[in-house]
Amino acid sequence: MAANTAKGAGNKDTRTITFKSKEHKDFYKEYLQKCRYQDVYHKALVYCLGIGQDTRVNVNRIYDFKTGCVKTECLHEGWQTSGSARIVRMAFNLYCNGTPSVYDTEDVEEQLKEFRCYTVEDLFCCGYARYFWEAVKLRYPEYCFYVDMEDLYA
Repeated sequence: MAANTAKGAGNKDTRTITFKSKEHKDFYKEYLQKCRYQDVYHKALVYCLGIGQDTRVNVNRIYDFKTGCVKTECLHEGWQTSGSARIVRMAFNLYCNGTPSVYDTEDVEEQLKEFRCYTVEDLFCCGYARYFWEAVKLRYPEYCFYVDMEDLYA
């Protein structure tokens, strides 16, 4: 029988995920299983929510695992810090494809203020940027791990 000589044939996907800590990794494994689906939306959501201790402890105040709905009101709760709010907004953005907490108020100025909290600069200019990038890769693997077919035959 002839050997398979196609480049990459038979190679198993060996991508690894970078976790902030053992607690982050354990949280991801445990809570992803609690989600209704284990798709890219939920992977990114759970990964983000596991980054910080505050978001891990308050995960049920952030996301309803039974209905699959985010709880935007959590952003106004007393346990939130600037870091945990960034984590929650990043998780919401990747999960919902948008800025769901913007609609928590009808005041246009407050909506604009909240909308600005979802900008790349506001989210990524912090110590969590490395982990946010990991979440983006989980959410958009088809773009982050794209292989140009021409490169396969080069």
